[in-house]
Amino acid sequence: MRAVQIEATGGPEVLTVTELTTPEPGSGRVLVDVEAAGVNFIDTYRRSGVYPLQLPTVLGSEGAGRVARLGPGVEGFTVGQLVAWKEAPGSYAEQVLVAQEELVPVPEGVEATTAAAVMLQGLTAHYLCTDTFAVTEGTWALLHAGAGGVGLLLTQMLKLRGAKVLTTVSTPEKAELSRAAGADDVVGYDGASARARELTGGRGVDVVYDSVGKDTFDASLDALRPRGLMVLFGGSSGQVPPFDVQRLNTGGSLFLTRPTLGSHTRDRAELVSRTEEVFGWIAAGDLDVRIGHTYPLADARRAHEDLEARRTTGKLLVIP
Repeated sequence: MRAVQIEATGGPEVLTVTELTTPEPGSGRVLVDVEAAGVNFIDTYRRSGVYPLQLPTVLGSEGAGRVARLGPGVEGFTVGQLVAWKEAPGSYAEQVLVAQEELVPVPEGVEATTAAAVMLQGLTAHYLCTDTFAVTEGTWALLHAGAGGVGLLLTQMLKLRGAKVLTTVSTPEKAELSRAAGADDVVGYDGASARARELTGGRGVDVVYDSVGKDTFDASLDALRPRGLMVLFGGSSGQVPPFDVQRLNTGGSLFLTRPTLGSHTRDRAELVSRTEEVFGWIAAGDLDVRIGHTYPLADARRAHEDLEARRTTGKLLVIP
């Protein structure tokens, strides 16, 4: 089988397509023919060495495809069934082994590419607006990177729950996409705090969702109402440096959290329930999933280049 492997950490140039032996599914494992693999910032962190890996390794962790073979002890899945997963190392490949507890069935009305596009970003958006901050009718939210993969999905979910949404983007084209997703107002990054205050009569927003990190962190805190919640869930501009926690005091007894998807899918029941709701919204036409670009396996390097240069909107997929 063909797979995208790295033998050393570095820039996108270290990604190479190679031929590997098709793995055999062991106990509790399922061999899947990959139809689409998601491209995510965490893949770039692993490729560059920010998150150390044992080398050589095949990148990718998210995808969707058809069950090819079942390992001993696997129940609840059948050969040929369309399935998806959020965590299966080596997903940039024609075939991948997935632990059965990570697999979820994809229902009728949801295509493989769509399923692959929402397993990480869709479930992230889901827990952000249901658990990290329980959004209700009238909640004011500031969402950075509103035209990104999570941004477009989270905007729609926030609106489904009755929120008012201010997003930030970097170009007029991205502003148009964000508005189409339901954003009530869209601004550039530099004007986020002032606009948040203006829209809320000086009070500040209830919650800020920030995946940009270092470049937006201070403005995000400034945009919050007293006792508002700052949700830092990424760092596309770099990690936030250590700061004086008194800043939370002087900002009005602010709250700060750094959540992860793993903490919100700790058991299979939670994974399945979140996935079922997201897939249900898609099948019903309530959630539009924008796939910004697809790349053949041989062009995985270009996918990483485009993602890191912020030339993209929506979700990027590698198609084996």
